[in-house]
Amino acid sequence: MYKHILIATDGSELSLKGLRQGLGLAKLSGAKVTALTVIEPLRPQVAQAAQMAGIDDPVGRYDLQVDEMMKERLAAVQAEAAEQGVPVELIHEIDDSPAEAILRTANLQGCDLIVMSSHGRRGLQKLLLGSQTSEVLVKTAVPVLVVR
Repeated sequence: MYKHILIATDGSELSLKGLRQGLGLAKLSGAKVTALTVIEPLRPQVAQAAQMAGIDDPVGRYDLQVDEMMKERLAAVQAEAAEQGVPVELIHEIDDSPAEAILRTANLQGCDLIVMSSHGRRGLQKLLLGSQTSEVLVKTAVPVLVVR
């Protein structure tokens, strides 16, 4: 069936559902699993505003916060994988576009399935909020399992 599954997670409760589905599928099919979490970099305008507000080294502080957040997020992924008895490789990326990071990682890792969650927004709400899931679906040739 599938040999290498990429599971994209943002640490939300909904993405935990996707993680569980992806790990369950990997367990049934004997697939290798890579879990990816992506966070956007600190915007220069935000760093500049923080400096103007008197915050020393906003980039360094942001990096520390990101490291802490990623440790927590990846620990949750590792715990869920251990509970299901599925080994998982953990990857953390910083990218302006989570969808691009997902596509790039799936390509580089040779994944034959991407598992991700979606809130299922439609219409104006989807347009205003954007959709990383929609972007991945449009730009990939790899099958995508969308969990809601």
